[in-house]
Amino acid sequence: MRIIYCDSVFDNKVIEPDYEEEKKIAVNCGFDLSLISFEELTDGNIATALRFVKEPEDKELGIYRGWMLTPNQYRNLYDGLQKKNIKLINSPAEYKHCHYLPDSYEKIESKTPKSNWTTKLDKDSILKLTKEFGDSPIIVKDFVKSEKHNWEEACFIPNASDSSKVKTTVEKFIELRGDSLNEGLVFRQFEELEFLTDHSKSRMPLTKEFRIFFANKKIVKVFDYWDEGEYGETKPELDDFEEIAQNINSKFFTMDVAKKKDGDWIIMELGDGQVAGLPDNADKNEFYNNLKENALQQFI
Repeated sequence: MRIIYCDSVFDNKVIEPDYEEEKKIAVNCGFDLSLISFEELTDGNIATALRFVKEPEDKELGIYRGWMLTPNQYRNLYDGLQKKNIKLINSPAEYKHCHYLPDSYEKIESKTPKSNWTTKLDKDSILKLTKEFGDSPIIVKDFVKSEKHNWEEACFIPNASDSSKVKTTVEKFIELRGDSLNEGLVFRQFEELEFLTDHSKSRMPLTKEFRIFFANKKIVKVFDYWDEGEYGETKPELDDFEEIAQNINSKFFTMDVAKKKDGDWIIMELGDGQVAGLPDNADKNEFYNNLKENALQQFI
């Protein structure tokens, strides 16, 4: 089984520094390693991007661990590796299923905040969606990411019926996302979560959230989402989340969950496990050992 990492922008024979620690641990856990060029991949130069990937004699399972890709970019990576006899753990459809909230919303709707979305960015389309929330507080994001570190200006809308605030917040969000805007806009009911601390740099309020990695429907590892603040004895109640995970159309994904002020647990979002970051506090050795055990089951 092979882990596919991105190379350094400055030296294509060296791993991207942010993944150096992960690479060392993965190798110690028995994974093979290949490097690809993220820049060449996102520019559409697939052969050049994969030029240093050695082709195995027999078909091999691959797991990408790198920066986020659009669904089309991921498909190019998937197809390019297939030609080299390496099959990524998630198909392009499975990648998109967890990467774009609208694609998986139906699967998690019972345990996630009310949401709606649009690919139209005109004022009428936006106000039609926000009207559905009445005067409740909402947040805005795109199909993948929010601007949560610009909380007041480009994320949080205290009253969904305040069309002026909706307009200015959405405009700022679109401005900040720029060319990185993913597909369209998503509006979500704001939920009061259990407070953790204020972010040391952005001062954004951090709440008690956790990231759960799943491989082949089994939990690989549960991490504190934030590296700041004291979680104390707080741990997520996993039964409902494990049940929902059985219906997610992906072999390797994350489920970010949070504790509400009233004590209930909710799903914040899903993500493809290959592009989901590990917190600084993560036990990476346990993560890679468990990943190897769970992921290999699909090839046994």
